[in-house]
Amino acid sequence: MSHDDMGFEPTERIQKTLARCGLGSRRQIEQAIKLGQISINRKPVVLGQKLQAGDKVVWKNRVWVVETESVRPRVLMYHKPTGEVTTRKDEKGRSTVFDRLPKIKGQKWLNIGRLDINTTGLLLFTNDGDFANHMMHPSANIDREYACRVFGEITEENIRNLLSGVKLEDGVARFSDIQPAGDEDNEKSANSWFHVAIMEGKNREVRRLWESQNVQVNRLKRVRYGGVFLPKNLRQGECRELNAKELDILFKDTAYQPSDQSLVVKSVKKGRR
Repeated sequence: MSHDDMGFEPTERIQKTLARCGLGSRRQIEQAIKLGQISINRKPVVLGQKLQAGDKVVWKNRVWVVETESVRPRVLMYHKPTGEVTTRKDEKGRSTVFDRLPKIKGQKWLNIGRLDINTTGLLLFTNDGDFANHMMHPSANIDREYACRVFGEITEENIRNLLSGVKLEDGVARFSDIQPAGDEDNEKSANSWFHVAIMEGKNREVRRLWESQNVQVNRLKRVRYGGVFLPKNLRQGECRELNAKELDILFKDTAYQPSDQSLVVKSVKKGRR
């Protein structure tokens, strides 16, 4: 009987471990394996091959050693202001949501979902690629809530259409809930505030749904992602990490089961190879 059969040493497919540890997306890693760019213990990797503690991984002229660690995903909440793009680097030199995040040694933050440049509010980040994939996968069935200020007349028929489903260019979309939020601007105008919930995260989907009813969104703010709410005391441009209790709630709400023992890869300095 092997150590793995006895439950002593966890093993995991290499693409899952490397993605979870932030070395790249699973697709990037799988492509690198197919091209023969990754080796374990000086031997080429086969797609689906498993790692175990003590293995040495070489990729991009860098070496990592595999270790066993009790580890849980770290999750960061960030209050995104307007004008920032949800990408690590921007060709046009615009500010990105990563610019103000704290550094994590040997790893990097991965965004869970996106917000367009003119949308503010809650963005979640994690250091765990497996958890990021879980959160963004449609099967996770996670809803997002937005506060919307819209310009134009809203009828009961519009609301029914948005709840029952509207055909957009990339398929049928709908809000799972719509609630009037009153006049938060305290001014009499053609602007109305609503809170809406949506199960998907397609590009500009909230704006496009309202536009399908000849209504223009002039302010949009995400206030909730699954069971995580944007705190009122978290100002734009600020972030904070979820504590253990908040993580437990998030894992339960999204049916995610973190492993008690996980494999991690740690970079090896050139002199220690």
